[in-house]
Amino acid sequence: MIDNGRVAIAGEEIADPGRQFDPAGLVFSVDGTDWVYQEKAYLMLNKPAGYECSHQPKHHASVYALLPPPLNGRQVQSLGRLDEDTTGLLLFSDDGQFIHRIISGKRKVAKTYRVTAKHPLPDTAITALLSGVELADEPGLVVAAGCERVDEKTILLTVTEGRYHQVKRMIAAVGNRVDALQRVAIGRLPLPEDLPEGKWRWLSAGEYASLLATEPNPA
Repeated sequence: MIDNGRVAIAGEEIADPGRQFDPAGLVFSVDGTDWVYQEKAYLMLNKPAGYECSHQPKHHASVYALLPPPLNGRQVQSLGRLDEDTTGLLLFSDDGQFIHRIISGKRKVAKTYRVTAKHPLPDTAITALLSGVELADEPGLVVAAGCERVDEKTILLTVTEGRYHQVKRMIAAVGNRVDALQRVAIGRLPLPEDLPEGKWRWLSAGEYASLLATEPNPA
């Protein structure tokens, strides 16, 4: 890219591939697009419906198609997965230790979902979700870490496990079904209101710190 005159710093075309720079706060451009140097990639995406969290999707487009080629080139990975019809907060990184720290089952990092049900959710359903429900082929009760009513058909449901289709199965266990599902927070990190669906951005230093500060949930 440098040999072809595609890279510039502070408006100066870089001609020497061996030239050295202080990486702290370094902004460079490739083909006219500015990039801030990042030793490791930490980013968030507001995932829209109709995308699979896979590099080799089977039925829908890959969520990685929503990221620019340079990020896919450094092999960022999603931290867990969202179903193709689930929207909301999805994290990506190329830092293996960070990925493990957030998705490790031992840490039980909370994930909060805005659940819109097909039918009204009575108080008894919320009580059952907080007390624990039985899921087919799962040992013991599956207990919500939190459940807050938004309206008669909508709740904010917090879970600390990553079981297969867990939220949908929990809602089914209380005699209802999910019409829409959006992840609105991971640990202490909420989905920003100003991040449109289908768009991504880097995590700020504060957001990164809030994720690392998330304490394991004892539930």
